[in-house]
Amino acid sequence: MIVQFGGQTPLKLAHGLEQAGVTILGTSVDAIDLAEDRGRFGALLDSLGYAAPPYATARSVDEAIAGAPEVGWPLLVRPSYVLGGRAMEIVYDLDGLHDYLSRHARDGREIFLDRFLENAIEVDVDALCDGEDVWIGGIMQHVEEAGIHSGDSACVLPPHSLGPDMLDTIREQTRGIALGLGVVGLINVQYGIHAGELYVIEANPRASRTVPFVSKAIGLPLAKMACRLMLGEKLCDLGLPADPMGHDHVSVKEAVLPFDRFEGADAILGPEMRSTGEVMGIARDFPTAFAKAQAAAGAPLPQQGTVFITVTDSDKSGVHGIAGPLYDAGFRVVATAGTAQAIRGMGVPCDSINKIAEGSPHVVDLIETGEVTLVINTPTGSGARTDGYEIRRAAIARGIPCLTTLSGGTAAARAIGAAARGQAEVLSLQELHRATEAV
Repeated sequence: MIVQFGGQTPLKLAHGLEQAGVTILGTSVDAIDLAEDRGRFGALLDSLGYAAPPYATARSVDEAIAGAPEVGWPLLVRPSYVLGGRAMEIVYDLDGLHDYLSRHARDGREIFLDRFLENAIEVDVDALCDGEDVWIGGIMQHVEEAGIHSGDSACVLPPHSLGPDMLDTIREQTRGIALGLGVVGLINVQYGIHAGELYVIEANPRASRTVPFVSKAIGLPLAKMACRLMLGEKLCDLGLPADPMGHDHVSVKEAVLPFDRFEGADAILGPEMRSTGEVMGIARDFPTAFAKAQAAAGAPLPQQGTVFITVTDSDKSGVHGIAGPLYDAGFRVVATAGTAQAIRGMGVPCDSINKIAEGSPHVVDLIETGEVTLVINTPTGSGARTDGYEIRRAAIARGIPCLTTLSGGTAAARAIGAAARGQAEVLSLQELHRATEAV
């Protein structure tokens, strides 16, 4: 039996299947446990000299409260045995942790505490290993910062802002982890880059949800290659190219989000996965590929009109990267008072508008009249029916693109600028990958 192509569920069944006498092809059950067990995997990383964010495991509320300061704030907290980031949250202090534990802690159920690398760049790697050699299929840079579930984040292949030294380090550590685990078949490794340092977030000895995307982007069927390795072939016999990402095109994966289908749904993204599908955009450059992916996901970016921007205090220093290009493209820029002040302070004309609590005319009025064509709203939190929630709901109701991360907004601004320069070229997978069809 092969257990590498069904997400986490078959990995959890692997031990029982082996005990029942079923032969598991590819990566062994012990290797799966080595990757899944936090203590064993942490020891492997230590032996390899690779860094990981500080973490702790608690089996009670008291243990979690005691262990949190040692791990450090902010924390990414989750119960054990969850799929799709279910019940995973970011907490910034003891009050937030108490609130989380009151809702999710259960007697005897482990709680995982990890240091959250705020504003880190997240990277996904899909690779093949035959137990003796490793081949890197794709290195994907997430558009959104760490903290957004990988299933909800847009990502770009090849990476658009990582230097050659960092890419070499990522390749080296992926090889070390795959060989250290004893993987035979596919492996996915997730990294965070924080303050110029590379941190291993997790390794999954299986196919990730990005394998179909990577296979189309590089023109090679990773699942088929993995099966051949699991049946005994070696990487050196497969005729794989040394640099599969060395093409003259850029591929962007974007999540399809179902917010417009559910009354009262909030468009905020976080550690818990919310997407219901994925699409792909291909172009000669990143901004054009990103624009294509947004259109395919049902949220085409506007080419004119009014952009409304409101961002948290921590994002105000970077908001010029959104407001400036959009103003230059002919957009009217509107923002709430604090954000407007920051935008004007950077030399970009911007009109102020009331928050909802300040009375009409306020931002939701402007959205509901159809004047606003794009919303950039980086939230201060989730749960309460705050201004941010009302803004995002109004945008969803009118089918207006609503971006909730600074990096997503910056990518959108670049994409709108690229579209203004002319009609995007149509690229087919067949034309791009004729050279690799024989494999």
